[in-house]
Amino acid sequence: MTTEEVFTNLNNGAVRDNLTGLVWLRDARCFVPQTTWHQALSLANAYLTGHPLLEQATTHLVDLNQVSGESVSLSEPDDTDMVYIARFPSRKRFFIHMPVGHRLPMYCTAAGRAYLSALPEPEAHLILHRSVFRKFTPMTTTDPDRLLALIDAARKAGYAWADEEAYRGDLTIGAAILGDDGRPIAAVNISGPTSRWTMDELRSKMSSVLLETARAASSGIASRLSDQ
Repeated sequence: MTTEEVFTNLNNGAVRDNLTGLVWLRDARCFVPQTTWHQALSLANAYLTGHPLLEQATTHLVDLNQVSGESVSLSEPDDTDMVYIARFPSRKRFFIHMPVGHRLPMYCTAAGRAYLSALPEPEAHLILHRSVFRKFTPMTTTDPDRLLALIDAARKAGYAWADEEAYRGDLTIGAAILGDDGRPIAAVNISGPTSRWTMDELRSKMSSVLLETARAASSGIASRLSDQ
């Protein structure tokens, strides 16, 4: 096995796939002998350094983090998952750890549902059809018809929400970031704990600034991507 195959998930080039799994790979002794732990981290860093979406969105994400006072994340789609490529944590107490590189299914996250809601309906249906549904918490929605209804509601509202569906105590709203062609390329989300928010409060007080951030991050991103 080559070094590239070890780090890119069967040589598909997706270094981001393994950001969250580097510790597991290290402990499982999956690295080739000539590749060190720090070299693995450098490969992950190389993917994110100069990332056009991060360059476009970071200022807006920091502003959203400061305005909301809560954790803000940026994620990209990868098959049926969203992969978190940036996170700006709340300065308040919040016990959910979401490292860069972590991935969660689209169906149970606000970011994923926001992304799905911005796709043409047939494409969103295909992604749900390929998804493997499981309950992360007692609140996780796994019924396909109910999920389609939630995605449709997000399409109408312009943003999505998830009520303790990936983690207990975590309320999340998310909005898609669009390319110039109108297709979704990523999603931004705000996470707030149930100790400080109800879902109705989070939606009513934070959805407008979330949507402003998504629109600002979307502006001009296609030209940045074409320059890469």
